[in-house]
Amino acid sequence: MNAKWIIEAAVIASLAVIAMPAQAGKADAGLDAKTTEIIKRDFRDKGIAKADRVNQDELQAMCSKYVDKVPAKMKAKLEAAQEKQIKWPADGKFMGDWKAGEKLAQSGKGMTWSDKADEPAGGNCYNCHRLSAKEIAYGTIGPSLLNFGKIRGSGEDIQRYAYGRIYNAKAYNACANMPRFGHMGILSEAQIKDLVALLLDPESPVNK
Repeated sequence: MNAKWIIEAAVIASLAVIAMPAQAGKADAGLDAKTTEIIKRDFRDKGIAKADRVNQDELQAMCSKYVDKVPAKMKAKLEAAQEKQIKWPADGKFMGDWKAGEKLAQSGKGMTWSDKADEPAGGNCYNCHRLSAKEIAYGTIGPSLLNFGKIRGSGEDIQRYAYGRIYNAKAYNACANMPRFGHMGILSEAQIKDLVALLLDPESPVNK
C-alpha cells in the first residue's frame, strides 16, 4: 500500500473523529427541538391539568441542557434565585401537626385532570422517601428520611431548613428531582408546616 495514501487516510479518519462531537451535538439539538415540538403539539388542556406545564422556566431549561450537571457558577446563581423566592411563614413558625403531615405524606391526590382546583393536594412523600419504619410501600428516588428528627434535631435552624427544602428543593439543589411544592402552589403554607412536623416531631412515625 502506498505510504502517502496511508497518511492521507489517517488524516481523513482523524478529522472525521474530531467532527463527530460537533455533529452529535447538532443531532442532539435537533432531537430536543423535535421532542419539544411533539410534546407541545400533542399535550392538551384537560380539567386542571394545563398544557403549559410542559413549558420550562430558566432553571429547568438549564438542567435539561446540561443533563442535570450544570456548571458550578451557574448552579449557584440558579439556586440563589430560587432561594429568594421562598415565602417564609409570616408568623415565624415552621411546624404544624405531624398527624396531618402523615396523611399528606401518604396522599398522592392532586394535580391530575380529574382533580378539582379547590381540593387540597397531597404531598405523595412516600412515593420517593422512606419515612416510617412500619410502612412497607415507599420509593427510593429520594433519600430515606427515617429518624430524620432524631438525627438532625428539631431546633429552629433545622425547622427552617426543612420548610425551605419542601417549599423549594431547587433552592438547595438546582436539578433536584423533588417538586417545588410551595413555589409551584402545590401545597399551602399550613400543609408544609405539617410536613415539617412529621419530619421533626419526636412523636411522629418518622422518629419513633
